[in-house]
Amino acid sequence: MITLLPVVLLACKKSGGLEDKTTGLTEEAVFTDSVYTTNFLNKIYVDAGYTFGPSRFAGAGGSGNTELATDNAEGNNNLAVWGNAYAQGTIGPSNVITPAYFGTDKDFWTTPYKNIRRVNILLEKIGGAPFHESTKRRMRAEARFLRAFYYHHMLIAFGGVPLIGDKVYGINDIINIPRNSFEDCVSYINTELDAAGADLANVVYKDIDFGRVTRGACLALKSRVLLYAASPLFNGGGISQSPVVAYPNANASRWQQAADAAEVVIGLNQYSLNVDNVTRPGNGFYQLFLKRVNSEYIFQYSRPAQKEFEAYYLPPTRTGASIMKPTQSLVEAFPMRDGKTIGESSSYNPNDPYVNRDPRFEYSIIYNGLSYINNSSVKTVIYTYTSTGSTIANSTSDAYTPSNQFTGYFSRKMCDENISNGLAATTERAWPLIRYAEILLNYAEAINEVGQPEKAVEKLITLRNRAGILPGADGRYGIKANITVDELRTLIQNERRIELAFEDHRWNDIRRWKIASTVLKGFNSIDIITRTGTNTFVHTISRAPRPLNFRNAMYLLPIPLSEIQKMPLMEQNPEY
Repeated sequence: MITLLPVVLLACKKSGGLEDKTTGLTEEAVFTDSVYTTNFLNKIYVDAGYTFGPSRFAGAGGSGNTELATDNAEGNNNLAVWGNAYAQGTIGPSNVITPAYFGTDKDFWTTPYKNIRRVNILLEKIGGAPFHESTKRRMRAEARFLRAFYYHHMLIAFGGVPLIGDKVYGINDIINIPRNSFEDCVSYINTELDAAGADLANVVYKDIDFGRVTRGACLALKSRVLLYAASPLFNGGGISQSPVVAYPNANASRWQQAADAAEVVIGLNQYSLNVDNVTRPGNGFYQLFLKRVNSEYIFQYSRPAQKEFEAYYLPPTRTGASIMKPTQSLVEAFPMRDGKTIGESSSYNPNDPYVNRDPRFEYSIIYNGLSYINNSSVKTVIYTYTSTGSTIANSTSDAYTPSNQFTGYFSRKMCDENISNGLAATTERAWPLIRYAEILLNYAEAINEVGQPEKAVEKLITLRNRAGILPGADGRYGIKANITVDELRTLIQNERRIELAFEDHRWNDIRRWKIASTVLKGFNSIDIITRTGTNTFVHTISRAPRPLNFRNAMYLLPIPLSEIQKMPLMEQNPEY
């Protein structure tokens, strides 16, 4: 018996999605019917955005996703929310995937394996489905990509995990298998992506199938996996010499492999940045997130018309929940319009810190004095200062107190500036699970580590041009001449932080770079703003109330205790 919950499935351009109709049906009924078989595959797509959504953590008193577990965001101080529990160092084998943290299945272990099993069922049964052989080949390829996609999320979280191949375990099977090595997992994922990509090479989807896996998605995911594998945490610099959690020995050639993989995607000439600096500087970056169909999305999670980010991110005066408020350090990470840091640029004024900034700043952060659409469809100023008349003073849910960790900012990344959560209007969007900007950043990072920083600079210039940063007299968009590998590494890491903020990357990045032990120590920074006169404000950089207690063990998550208890051959991660 196949039991699937009725859900909205893969979205297409013309509708919000397809209905799953396989609930309660037997395997024979499903895989002898073309519609049911298609819907079974669609169900595997449904969970593909499980790490991305802003409501991933559903604990009491909060929500959010892994961004909350980083130096980019603060929420409330409730340990019942996974992001807070991780940041404060209370995650362990017995509570890493508890339902209290994740609500509906969006955890690190169960969700991937549940979908890996679904893929294996489809691969076993699709031979008898009433499709042309070319359609079966395409569907197998889609499924194999999705299986690799779920495995890659586990790889970055845990290191090596058990690879089960095409095996479908039954309810009476006694499962006791060890973890595969990190190298085995990387090799398996990439082999699967190569095979899937080859079978999708000549596939052209009809409009109703928009959003399905393409060859480009296979190549792009390979780029990401190889970049992870080349990174310090896994490339011979792991927290243990165990081959289960990392390559025991460093090898610089892994950076070249990562660069080559990204270059293949670039060489397809199939994707490009969404650019519009004519309407206003950086408008292409802003508009990117409001389009289901654009030149930049390589693998996206299409959504029906809605206002979910507006509901989660906007302040209470716009009827938003204001979760995952940006930190002061994220604000300071955005350069000036000339591309230089706030410490380098002569145009930075600490008494008026939000002018002349990288345009991506205003499209990502709501700051004190920003004019934004309200619940009456009128743009009015949002104030975040801590005195009478401010947004936060008029709402107890946002008043600055140690319990709710107000930072001086709200997030607006991916929000439609013409919609507040209190309005009936909605917008179309897709979640960018893999987009072209990431590939450019992947290439820049990898080729810099190979020792060719100017090739990396070329890609950063492309990104900064789209962002609306000024080229400067030298045409380097604020990047100094003769920049060294070490200097550029820092710049690339920062560029990745601001370009991909709130897109499900930062938590993975600070761990794979092995900088989490630095950035998740002490407290995140916040801005306490006081009004001293008409439109005169004093900024006091302070610390958030939430303590950050990162331990080296936390570079990887612990294998859930329930899995260790069920399978004696399962090896726990170091220091848990």
